[in-house]
Order: sequence, then structure tokens, then C-alpha cells
Amino acid sequence: MTRHDEDTERTFAALPPAHGRGFAQTWWGQVWLKALEDTALDSAQLKAGRRLARAGAVGAVSVRPGRLTAVVQDRDGTAHRADVLLETLSPGQWDRLLDMTVERAGHVAALLDREMPPHLVEDAAAEGVELLPGLGDLEPECDCGTWDHCGHTAALCYQMARLLDQDPFVLLLVRGRDETDVLADIQSRSGAAASGSSAPEGVDAAEAYAAGDILPGLPALPVLPDEPGVPPSLDTETPPAPGVDPAALEFLAARTAARAHRMLAEAFRGSFGPEPTVAQDAVRLAAGDPDRDVADRLADGSGRGRDGLATAVRAWRYGGQDALSVLDEEWRIEGGALARARAALESAWDADERPPLRARGNRWTVVGAPVQLRFGRDGRWWPYRKERGRWVPAGAAAQDPATALAAAELAAGEGAAL
Repeated sequence: MTRHDEDTERTFAALPPAHGRGFAQTWWGQVWLKALEDTALDSAQLKAGRRLARAGAVGAVSVRPGRLTAVVQDRDGTAHRADVLLETLSPGQWDRLLDMTVERAGHVAALLDREMPPHLVEDAAAEGVELLPGLGDLEPECDCGTWDHCGHTAALCYQMARLLDQDPFVLLLVRGRDETDVLADIQSRSGAAASGSSAPEGVDAAEAYAAGDILPGLPALPVLPDEPGVPPSLDTETPPAPGVDPAALEFLAARTAARAHRMLAEAFRGSFGPEPTVAQDAVRLAAGDPDRDVADRLADGSGRGRDGLATAVRAWRYGGQDALSVLDEEWRIEGGALARARAALESAWDADERPPLRARGNRWTVVGAPVQLRFGRDGRWWPYRKERGRWVPAGAAAQDPATALAAAELAAGEGAAL
């Protein structure tokens, strides 16, 4: 029988400051923060918590069933013990969750890959088990005396979102069981299910086959190589046929191998992206650092010219097709998207810290500064800076506009220094 130690505890070293990045990159980390932000009554405390977490003021985080604990330092150096409580699952809820997980092999594989697929959470909810917290589930306790979420407990929650990004088993621990117990219990239940499905001795072969219980399992997936393969060299003594450029063919074969490797990786993760257009594919090829002749042909074929292609390649390297769309498209934000964008901008800074922004479509330019924020259709913010009169990407996307703007300002400062 698996032992469930209620005193199990993990301590995570203090994380570095979060400058230039958001607090939650995964969808489950974002749900965790939504539970905090929807519950807290004082938005000023949330902003204070974000500032403290960004500054690296949250010490080592202790995670145990039902409770998170950390020491958080104010700007004046005063230290406070902050706790956040979350109800643990009952034994019956754990049984339902683990039985459901065993029945769906993909859920086990995802957890082992440190991912939490939406279907796992949805299937758990269907069994009456809420894995992720909802409104009012994150209960704060702090020695500063604030009865609601204060800046210290908010900062702890923001750091917890970063920990959840790295390992969703941390959520299972705070819900009551650590990784070792969960995996041992899953293995035990899987073994019991397998032993109970064997066909009884003496059953007719046709009946047993029709039952499907003794069919052999699927073969193991092939191992994806770490790097794409290297195409054969076309450098031979035989002269090429008229109109054939061996160097261009070698480059195209190498990029095709790289794209095939990426598509296989996406297939393993179950997350195919949309097919790039011809113009986008030209940028993808140019991002492979072709020689000058091939790069010139791609610049002409893409219709961007050499400078425009260089800017597009920079965007591609920051975020692929999504980043390229943000570079190329200026669109009018309406309805719910506009409301979400405005709410994000309002909550990102204190009123006296918010920079003056001039809006045009999905682009917000800081008045009097060579930096800009662009709002993507997926709700993320992309940093841009002005370079030789042209707006160029300055970093990867962020969920938080203040984080994106910090990246743009940093890039603009580095560019000015050069």
C-alpha cells in the first residue's frame, strides 16, 4: 500500500527577479493567478505584490499539503511571513482522480513531461475533483495584519505561478500528495488493472480476440533525435545542370530537415501550428542563416527587401508566425479584446507610474520615447523599439504589458549605447 505522508514538504530556493518576463507562461499558471486576481478586493495590493515578486523579494517557498509559506521583504527591509492556504483533496477525491488518470494514458504521459493538459483538469472536474483553485480558494494569512490578500501573500502567489510553470506536481503536493506517492499509486492501480484484464484460461480464441482484452499493446513511439539530420552534400565533380544552384539546394534540404524535425516534435506534443504562407516560409528559410546569394533571392522573392527581411527574421526568431503577424498586421481592437487590453494596461502600473501611451489600432507608443507595445490577437504583448526610423521587434511576447515595455526600454537603451 502506498504511504501518504501528510507532513510531506518541499522547499524551493528563492527565484531570481522576474524582470523582462511574465509570472505565468503556462495556461495552468495563468488560472492560478486568475484565482488570486479575481479574489483580491484591493487591486493596489496586487500591484504591490507584483512589484515585490519582480524585485526578487520573495524568499524560499515552502510547499506542503494545504499551505504555501515564504518570507517576503518590503522595500524598507522589513520581513513578513506570508502563508496561502488551499484546501486539500479528500481520500475519495484522490481515488477518483487517480482512477481517472490511469484510464487515460495520455494524462500520465503529460504529467511525466511536467505538463497539465486541459483535458486532465476537465476530466477531473467531471469526477467532482477541482484541481486548480477558483474564486476564493486561495486563503491568505500574513503577520502584517491585513485580513485580505496583502502585497506579501500576493507576491507569494505570483512566485507560486512560476513554480507551477516548471512543475505541475507542485499543485498536486499542495492539494495533498507529493510526486512520489502519486506516481507510485498510479503504477499500483495500472498494475491491478492490467492483471484484471487477462483472458481466463480455456476461452475460445475468437471470443478472446473479439473481447480485445489480450490484444498486444501499441509499439513504443520512436525516439525523436535531438537535432535534425544532415542532408547529403551536393559538392561533386559532376557539373550541375543549367539553372541548378547546388548551394541553394543544400540550404533548402537542410531547412526542410529542420522543419520536419520541428513538425515531429509538435506531433509528439500534440500541438500542430498553422501552415505558414509562402511569404512567411521565405522568412522561416531566411532565419536559417543562408549564404548571401540565397538571402538576396529570399529578400527579392518575399517582396520585403534586404532590410525588411532582416526585421522579419528578427520577429520570427522571437515568436515564429505569431510574431510575424504582429510585425505585419495593424488591426483595430474591438469588443472584448479592447476591454481586456485596457484592463491589462490599467492594472500593470500604479497611476503615478503609468507611462503616457498613444494608441493606434493594436499599437501603443510611449509618448516621447522610441518604444512601443503591440497587442497580439492571442492577448499577449510584444515589445518594439524604433531603430533608424523603423519599428523593430525588441523581445518575446509577455502576458503583462509592463514586462513587455521593460524589455522594449532595455533594448532601446542598449541600442542607444551602441
